[in-house]
Amino acid sequence: MFKKILIANRGEIALRVQRACREMGIKAVMVYSEADRDAKYVRLADEAVCIGPAASAQSYLNMPAIISAAEVTDAEAIHPGYGFLSENADFAERVERSGFTFIGPTPESIRLMGDKVSAKQAMIRAGVPCVPGSEGALPDDPVEVRRIAKSVGYPVIVKASGGGGGRGMRVVHTEAALLHAVQTTKAEAAAAFGNAEVYLEKFLQNPRHIEIQVLADQHRNAVYLGERDCSMQRRHQKVIEEAPATGIARRLIDRIGDRCASACKKIAYRGAGTFEFLFENGEFYFIEMNTRVQVEHPVTEWITGVDIVRTQIAVAAGEKLPFTQRQLEFRGHAIECRINAEDPYKFTPSPGRITTWHAPGGPGVRVDSHAYANYFVPPNYDSMIGKIIVYGDTREQALARMRTALAETVIEGIKTNIALHRDLMVDASFVAGGTNIHYLEEWLARRER
Repeated sequence: MFKKILIANRGEIALRVQRACREMGIKAVMVYSEADRDAKYVRLADEAVCIGPAASAQSYLNMPAIISAAEVTDAEAIHPGYGFLSENADFAERVERSGFTFIGPTPESIRLMGDKVSAKQAMIRAGVPCVPGSEGALPDDPVEVRRIAKSVGYPVIVKASGGGGGRGMRVVHTEAALLHAVQTTKAEAAAAFGNAEVYLEKFLQNPRHIEIQVLADQHRNAVYLGERDCSMQRRHQKVIEEAPATGIARRLIDRIGDRCASACKKIAYRGAGTFEFLFENGEFYFIEMNTRVQVEHPVTEWITGVDIVRTQIAVAAGEKLPFTQRQLEFRGHAIECRINAEDPYKFTPSPGRITTWHAPGGPGVRVDSHAYANYFVPPNYDSMIGKIIVYGDTREQALARMRTALAETVIEGIKTNIALHRDLMVDASFVAGGTNIHYLEEWLARRER
């Protein structure tokens, strides 16, 4: 096992990984930007290294600075968390070439699954169902592009091969709008991702967003840890996540989970990963794989009892998975609300100093956050300041606990989206379960009228 790990991230995930290291008797080195100098996890670290100014490009995305920090502190491995460089194959490669262990998949796996076209082709070969669409990147020939779209059937969605986070996609309802949409998306993709390739898929009208959590080791063992429903989204950004997904038969989950675990073995995947699907009319359609730990991993930890971050670290050190698929049990229900420093309905960021911080507690309540009273939320990064996660024996109990937890939470000095979560927890359709990916935006639109 490693003696010292460098954590190349910030915020709540940096603290989460640091806690896992402490439990395992591993020293944690934190890197931080000048804006994060007073962060809780920096103060709690065994060692801390400032790697640059507030701007991400000069700090958390600065590969040489991060690797230099690992060298001067004699760290053995680097955990990238999520976001920033976590799915950057070049970073993973530089980490390994510099003599450190990258706590994540191989650079080859990240490249394969990071490109949406190659990922889809790999999943088709592995027997994972995919959304009908172009077999690869769209050609330059406009006649052929029109033919492909017509064969798939409108509406279609044009997506950037190197896209992610809800960016680089455009829905097209008619042939007249197709070519302009393709060219616009190509230009956006080239500017945002350095890759102008786009592909085309059937646009599903009212799907749910269901994802399968997997864990795999270097010895070709792989398991799935059930599913999460992440359909409550705004502009493709998740707001609420829960596990398991309401109203989907266990046999369907087990069938797709087995295929995901099998795919991991076929591509020699290692570490934690998430297969993301659209689910409509009883069918799963693969859309992408995230080759890292997810923001919403705690809901899976609640229902399985598996510590995903500890397992990530253990398999990176060469250990075998400590359980088989048959040994995994799924119990109860968990819900996660992302707490953001933003206006709850206008969604404008609200950085600034937190004057009052009171976190909820009680049975089945977990709070993952790096924030505290007098903490200054910097304007330079994502607005998420924490997550409230609850567990219950049933979904009804989990909902009741989340309502209580949100009512107990007091954050003053900045605006947060807690009011939004409180309203959603009593919304009849959400309480009934099974809402699709468009529900939240439609709900917000109705509220504005």
